[in-house]
Parts: sequence; structure tokens; C-alpha cells
Amino acid sequence: MVVDDQLMVRAGIAAIVDAEKGLEVVGEAADGQAALDLAAQLRPDVVLMDIRMPGMDGLTATAQLTAAAPETKVLVLTTFHQDRYVFEALKAGAAGFVLKDVLPADLLAAIRVVADGEAMLSPAVTRRLIDAFASGGLSGPAEPGGRLDGLTPREREVLVSIATGLSNAEIGAALGITTGTVKVHVNALLAKLGVRDRVQATIAAYDLGLVRPNA
Repeated sequence: MVVDDQLMVRAGIAAIVDAEKGLEVVGEAADGQAALDLAAQLRPDVVLMDIRMPGMDGLTATAQLTAAAPETKVLVLTTFHQDRYVFEALKAGAAGFVLKDVLPADLLAAIRVVADGEAMLSPAVTRRLIDAFASGGLSGPAEPGGRLDGLTPREREVLVSIATGLSNAEIGAALGITTGTVKVHVNALLAKLGVRDRVQATIAAYDLGLVRPNA
């Protein structure tokens, strides 16, 4: 589902997605409230959500949507580059954050990534997050409920790999384990850290000092 207050933007995104084999736009909305109403009917796998819209904004809509339907993944799509939008989107439950100047192929890849249950941040956004931690200017979107000493050595390895941006398949190849085993470790470390998803796990890894910026 595509949510944006600009008709031409929605139409352009819809055309790109509908032209891709295996993907289909099932609905469009022009504001946050319309998005919530339509998502309740359609139960889309992924919602592409703009941030600034009249009425209910995308951040509020994302928080309500992910609370009501956690199986629906929200990919925030915006022209705004400010770090505060990144953290607010993540706190709201977004599975990813992609800038509107992304290439069509990268947008389609991002949709597939979040549909598969993984997190997606554009490289530019990830770089700013790391830089923000390096300067001490930002804190994570959620305080980790657990400590690193509760993780097994393998879970620590997986967490470091997540924080460096590797997918489950890439982690499995690097560690010599199956993708299914990686998923087991990911679920375990998320629970132990008290975080919701891979994005928050990445932030926790930096916040707790397991991974150092520019290391």
C-alpha cells in the first residue's frame, strides 16, 4: 500500500511497484487516517509511508498501524533527511527508512527486504546514525531491556553482523551456519535485549558499546 499526499508521487511509486513481478499495489491513501482505515481492510504486507501529510502524519499513522497490525511492515519513504525523523520513525515501529531519491531498483529491493521480516535503512541514513552515535549527539529509540552479558558468544557475533548491515543469508555464510539458525539467534538476542527489531538491535549494539563507529 502506498501512502503519500501527492497524487503524482503515489502514481509513480505504484507504477514502479506494479511493473515488478511478484509485487502489487493493493491500495493508496493520501493521509495517515485514510491509511489506517484502508490497511484495516486490506491487511497489506508492506506499507510505503510518507512522513509529512495533512491531518494525521506518517509517524503517528506508523505507530498506530504497527501496534494494531504488527504483521504489516512499514517502510518510511520521505524527502526529509533530518536525523530526528529517522529516530521518530524507528520509535514508531517502522521496519525501514528510505529516501525518495532512491533508485527504483533499490526501492523494490527495500520492499522485499522488509516483507521478509528484515530491517532496511538506506546507506545514507545508516551513515548518519553511526555518525550521530560517534558524536554522542543521539541516543537510541528504546532503552535495551537486557544487557550484553546475557548474550551467548554466538548471539554477540550475530548482533555485530546485524549492526554492520548484513542480511541473514550473509550472516549465515560468514559464520558457517544456516539461515534458519541465524533467525533463531536473531529472535533470541532481540528478546534478551528487549528490542523490537533489527534496527533497534543495531542501535543497541552501538549504544551499549559492542560496536564502535568507524571500527
